[in-house]
Amino acid sequence: MHVVPGLKVLYFGTPVVLVSSRNPDGTANLAPMSSAWWLGQHAMLGLGNSGQTTANLRRERECVLNLPSSAMVDAVDRIALTTGKPEVPAHKAAQGYRYEPDKFALAGLTAQASELVRAPRVAQCPVQLECRVVSTHPFGGATAQATAFEVEVLRAHVEEDLVIPGTSYVDPVGWDPLIMKFCEFFGGGRNMHPSRLAQGWDMPHQLRPAAV
Repeated sequence: MHVVPGLKVLYFGTPVVLVSSRNPDGTANLAPMSSAWWLGQHAMLGLGNSGQTTANLRRERECVLNLPSSAMVDAVDRIALTTGKPEVPAHKAAQGYRYEPDKFALAGLTAQASELVRAPRVAQCPVQLECRVVSTHPFGGATAQATAFEVEVLRAHVEEDLVIPGTSYVDPVGWDPLIMKFCEFFGGGRNMHPSRLAQGWDMPHQLRPAAV
């Protein structure tokens, strides 16, 4: 039997992406997000309009999409409730967000120079996609509070062990991306790590006992 619960959240499960971009002063910003999909050599990114990453992408017109493996969940979670915007929006402050000027350091990750864009890559991420912004689209209805960014992948860097020898294809068995569904972290089909984001968003499953 199906029910019609009037779902408030539609995060059924997408890869976590660490979006690195450049701030106005030239420093690096790093933001975890999971509203991304790819088709051919292009990707669509869904980002809230109040974030520093959105401002950076509008201004710089470039970024790097760094895809962490499930083993990197702790590093991602450390920056889940942080923002690169010095003036933290009220709605984010209410959820527990705080300003963090150096998210690479907080996450324990290393900035690595890119080859075609000015935003840095995340050295520890097995997949790094250097991108330029192609177009932007208001998203979310008449009072859109988000933007859909279409980006073109200019260069893909992939850990050698993940590439099928003699081809230009990633091994789907060897690649275990960090997945977020309904604000929780998953890898290999398992819940990987407690999520600060789920707590900040008051997700009701936080109150339910784990399935045995």
